[in-house]
Amino acid sequence: MLPSSLVSMDAISGERLSSVDLGPPFRERYGAPYVVLHRSDLHSILLDACRRQDGIALEVNRRVLSLDPGEARPRVRCADGSAYDACAVIGADGLRSVVRRLLSEDEPVLSGYVAYRGAISVADAHLHELQDSMVYWWGPELHLVQYKVRRGELYNQVGVLRSQDLESGETGSAAELDHHFGQCCETVRRGAALLERSMRWLMIDRDPLANWSHGPITLLGDAAHPMLQYLAQGGCQALEDALFLAAMVANHDDIGEAFTAYQEARIPRTAAVQTAARILGELIHLEGVGATLRNDLLAAHEADDYEAFDWLYAGDADGSSRSAASLFRRGADLLDASRRSR
Repeated sequence: MLPSSLVSMDAISGERLSSVDLGPPFRERYGAPYVVLHRSDLHSILLDACRRQDGIALEVNRRVLSLDPGEARPRVRCADGSAYDACAVIGADGLRSVVRRLLSEDEPVLSGYVAYRGAISVADAHLHELQDSMVYWWGPELHLVQYKVRRGELYNQVGVLRSQDLESGETGSAAELDHHFGQCCETVRRGAALLERSMRWLMIDRDPLANWSHGPITLLGDAAHPMLQYLAQGGCQALEDALFLAAMVANHDDIGEAFTAYQEARIPRTAAVQTAARILGELIHLEGVGATLRNDLLAAHEADDYEAFDWLYAGDADGSSRSAASLFRRGADLLDASRRSR
């Protein structure tokens, strides 16, 4: 789906805060449209592409237990007893990557927030006048995101909240979801009531790594740079990784040199995105005076002003992190002002 705009709303008052035009001006500036799609649809696209390549073998149920870098070739051992000796290993095995353990003993970082998700039929959704936009409802220690996917047949919703149950060691319950969103405007309450209650996702990332590679072994995607979802960049950055890594492998005879070139270019950019996602998460969830300052800042933003997005969308996959500095400074200044007001 191609949403017409990205709209920020106050989850409590229902007030429209700002919007970003995702139509022709956006496409002209960045050379591509802003696309949203269901995760399973993206997986299907990638799977179909792999199946069309004769050089790719898809083997399921191969849970990796360990990776031995070896003297000549790295060896991967799996839970079913199988083992693979490889000329190169790319660890794309997610947040709790086994391959990452070879490079770092760091642990995942819990943000204190949890997410409830739910894609429902458009016919069952409580649609509003912003149904063709991607809508962010910002509130105190909570937010709700809504947008259409799959040719407009499904309405995807993600509700996020700071979990007191999680902080006290409890597993949490749907009652906590209802409690948080019960303070919101009617449109948000109706949307939150349709979220799936049987499962919730912990909002977790890791600190940026200074090194992803060890000889013919490297990391990709969430294994390298797991990030909070606030910029919607987890999958996007993994795809950027893959494209740039393929180019480096094609341009280098030595796989270790290719992996070094890949990480030297990609680490600064992905670290910037990880950091920006954390900052945006704090801004989204401000309350009191901080929320008022944030809303005033958003209200001054013009729909066709894309400067704040250039660092993310206009740069190549191997750079543009430096232009994020001004965004970080503005966000950090607002957070500081909010903290001083408490």
